[in-house]
Amino acid sequence: MNDLILLPTSEQAVDVEAALDALATRYKGAGGVGIDLLNMLGAQAGGLLSKLPAKVRDGLQDATVTALGQAMKVAHTSRGVVADQPGWLNSAVSTAMGAAGGFGGLPTALAELPVTTTLLLRVIEGVAAEHGFDPAADSVRFDCVQVFAAAGPLEHDDSADLAFLSARAALSGAAVQAVISRVAPRLAVVLGQKLAAQAVPVLGAVAGAATNYAYTSYYTDIAHVHFGLRKLAIEADCTHEELVEKLRARMQALPVKRA
Repeated sequence: MNDLILLPTSEQAVDVEAALDALATRYKGAGGVGIDLLNMLGAQAGGLLSKLPAKVRDGLQDATVTALGQAMKVAHTSRGVVADQPGWLNSAVSTAMGAAGGFGGLPTALAELPVTTTLLLRVIEGVAAEHGFDPAADSVRFDCVQVFAAAGPLEHDDSADLAFLSARAALSGAAVQAVISRVAPRLAVVLGQKLAAQAVPVLGAVAGAATNYAYTSYYTDIAHVHFGLRKLAIEADCTHEELVEKLRARMQALPVKRA
């Protein structure tokens, strides 16, 4: 089965430069209002992880590996049961989950973590399908997990490290754990920040709702950039590496748009 199931006809000329401009703008603004909301709550990257108990901090990477492994299984199998949902509904469900997870402080936040990870991965798979890719294909499943390698919204980097856009490989057997192990360290930091924001009971419900809203918005945008670039490479018959470099140049040229 081909990864891409929707190909342009000869009459569908691709404006590569315009498409790259749109992708760069989306990447630059990834997260949008969700990031602003986190900033209003004071839930920024600096110092959040240090607020977590040492035992939780030390176990974050193992917990992230477990959460990602579960998410890959559940997100994939759920596609045959529940159809992809519109973005607003995904955000609403994720926000409600974050509020529930933060209401009881750290214990409920820890219990909610794998559920949110699964929802985020399922959202990313939905974006892949929207761009014409088959989420059941091994290489596409790899790409979906790779989206998590982008900086999370609590450490938004306007210099835009695009390295994760360049990596791709077949995903099968033991390679699944290799991919998870590579992505887990960075995602563990992101999820640790989320846990810290939710650690205060009741107040953590507000932070949890805001954090999940921002995460869903951010990874949706990043997935659109990731798979938009993959699709553009096929449609325009360009190398992916060439498009990544052009996107990098646009990212550096765009002004920062932050309230």
